[in-house]
This record gives sequence, C-alpha cells and structure tokens, in this order.
Amino acid sequence: MIVDDPRRRIPRTDQLLAHPLVVAATRTLSEKVVRGIVRAAQDRARSGHITPEQVEAEVLAAVDSRSASSLRPVLNATGVIVHTNLGRAPLSDPARQALADAAGYTDVEFDLATGARGRRGAGARAALLAACPAAEDALVVNNGAGALLLACTALVGTGEVIVSRGELIEIGAGFRLPDLIQSAGTHLREVGTTNRTHLQDYRDAIGADTRAILTIHTSNYRVIGFTAAQGPAELAPLAREHDLPLIADLGSGLLAPDPVLREEPDATTALEAGADLVIASGDKLLGGPQAGVLLGKAEVIARLSRHPLARAVRADKLTLAAIEATLTGPEPPVLAALHTRAEDLRQRTEAFAERLRQQAPGLEVEVLEHDGRTGGGGGAEVPLPGWALHLPAALTGVLRTPSDPELVPVVATTREDVCVVDLRCIPAAAEDQLLAALCGAAAEIERMGEGRR
Repeated sequence: MIVDDPRRRIPRTDQLLAHPLVVAATRTLSEKVVRGIVRAAQDRARSGHITPEQVEAEVLAAVDSRSASSLRPVLNATGVIVHTNLGRAPLSDPARQALADAAGYTDVEFDLATGARGRRGAGARAALLAACPAAEDALVVNNGAGALLLACTALVGTGEVIVSRGELIEIGAGFRLPDLIQSAGTHLREVGTTNRTHLQDYRDAIGADTRAILTIHTSNYRVIGFTAAQGPAELAPLAREHDLPLIADLGSGLLAPDPVLREEPDATTALEAGADLVIASGDKLLGGPQAGVLLGKAEVIARLSRHPLARAVRADKLTLAAIEATLTGPEPPVLAALHTRAEDLRQRTEAFAERLRQQAPGLEVEVLEHDGRTGGGGGAEVPLPGWALHLPAALTGVLRTPSDPELVPVVATTREDVCVVDLRCIPAAAEDQLLAALCGAAAEIERMGEGRR
C-alpha cells in the first residue's frame, strides 16, 4: 500500500521565491533573508506545525510584516519628553532630511572648492558655536560617555581629578560615572560628603598629582535640605589659581538658560562662569541625535581633538548632519513639547477626546490634569503641568502590542488602574494614527470580553 507523505505537497523553494509578493519583498529585504523566511515556513510544515497548504500564506504574511530593521516606530503617550527607552529625542523634520541626504557620499571631509581634504564636522561645529557663543571651539563625539572618557584621558590621564562625593552618580542600566572615569586610568579624588561639599574641600584636595577639577550635574535626582555644592562660578577661580582645567559635565544638553527649567544648568552659563570645558548630550534637551558635545576654550578643544582616542569616539557623518540641522532648523520636537502651555494641551486633548468618543462610543474617556516630565536626567522632579486622557487600564498592554500590523504601537502609562494617554509628545500629524490605535485597542478589548462570555 502506498502511503501519501504530506511533505511531498510542501511548495518548492523556487515556486515560493517566484511569487509576485515575495519578489516585491526583495526590494527591501536581502535574498538571504527572504530565503530564510521561506525555509522556516517549509521546516514548520515538515515538522507538522502547519500543513503544506499553509506554507505559502505563512511566507506571504512573514515577508509583508518584515522590514529591514527590527526597530519599530512607536507613539510616545507617556508625557515623558526625553524617554530613554524610546530613543530619547525624536528628530526634527530638517534633521531627518539631513540624515537621508548624508546617507550617501558627502563632502564630510572634502573641500569641494579646492579638491583637498576638509575639516570634518565643520558645519556642526559652526552651528554649535552660533548656538553657544560663549564657547571658543566645539567638538562632537559619539555620545556623552565618550566625551567624558576623552576629557579624562586627554586632560587628566593617570593623574587625579577632584570630584564631589555627592556628584558620583549612577544613571540608567546601572551605568556609573566613577567606573567610566577610572576606566581611563584616572584616579578619583573624592571630596566632601553626599549632601555637603565646600570650596575648602576642593582646595585641601589639590596636590602634586591633581590634573583637573570636575563638576557633574546630578541629573536624574536632587539632593535637598541641608546641602552645599560648588558650581563652575565657585570653582573657576580656584582652578585658575592652580592652573587646572575645570570640566563641567552637564549631561542634559541645554545650551542656554530655559525659563521652564530654571534650575537646570546650561552650557552658556557654565562657560561664562569660567568652565574650561563643558560636556553635554546631543539627544536630550539639545533635541538632536545621540552625540557627545564638547564646548570650551580653543586650546582645550584642540588638545582633545589631537588625542588618539578622539578617533575612536568620533561622530559619524549622519550624526554631524543631524546635529547641524537640529541647531539651524526650527525648534526641535523636544523643546516644542517642553514649552507646550498647559491650556493649549488641555484644548488639544479635549478636542481629541471628542473625536475618540465619536469613533468608539462605548469607551470610557475622561480628560484630567496630568503632569509631564522632561526625562533623560533633565529637570529632575520638575513637573510640566498638562492634561491627559484617562481610559480603562486594560488598554495599556493592547496599545503596545496591537494585533493589527497596520496599527502603530502606543506606549502609555497605567496609574491607579487607569490608562493615561498624554498627547504632549504626540505630533499633531500623528493624531490620526493615535486615534486608529485607540479604536483598534478598544475593539480588541471588546472582542476579548465577548470571547470570555
């Protein structure tokens, strides 16, 4: 008796690769990736997880949902502007265009007029100096940690750097600045206590091995109460007296004072107070791509630029292009969200809530006060007054993982058994996407409820 082997009915590889939708997918996916998708579906049929007749459908579904990158765009409905887990600063439209323009061949280190080698990052440097005139020169590296590592290596080496004990911080994912500093071979000289460090503490610590004084913005926390701290204005005279460079690691990337964040340190104020070098991040309050921005005295920047480590941490052409476009273009999304007035956010949220009630009449929707946050270590404990949608808590998880691939994931928050959707960081142009996601999530919750009955 002849037994039919179902594996004989599995579609051949060449047949699947010739399907018009699979051929179309090769415009964005490599042949290797597409073949892997085909092979995986065939293997599932061979192992009995799907029938041979389901192979083609599974392949088509896989190539339709697969993109060249695994990163998925999301809508940030948390009210946290610089959200580290969501990629920190969203880029402005000019910065996005600059990335696309710089993706091919560019004149990043080429002088078109003379045909000779040009200065790398000249445009980004000029934009930074225009945005922060207090700086004599500027340098862009790959990120804030790279900037601090370069400063410690080039300016301190294996000597000592004096730091207040209350400023030796740990930030997200267990990253500790003391570990980074010591990885350069630099010796830390801790002074003061957690809550109080006086100018005399710095003075007493200066010795033959001292190479620099470092002040670090505590960033994501505040020490309040019985405290004492010394900033660039207090430390600069002491540093000059002993011919030591004063380094100010500000972290958050604010280039000038901002009325919304009155206590947030900024590069202009620090440099005018006497700091020789300021370090900031490009993807926080500056509103640009991940980068480490170094601003300061010309001789200090020149010293950093000449150090061999500068090559290892240098910024690529995409970063340089996006930094320049961020600074020369209109207000970036981060600052626009930071400066949003509470009343404007209320009117926008109420108008959106009315649209949602019409599209999903069975959904409970309220508009209540909700404070946003700067995030990313900026404006710690500073509330940003605003308003947000309060929805059933069950929506939160469904919004993150929509079953419909056409819907964009929405990251909201759950507080006191309520799903809070804050529009502060939602672009106006993305409101239709948010509405579709909320309606889709509400419908899915309703279907799940009917399934349990």
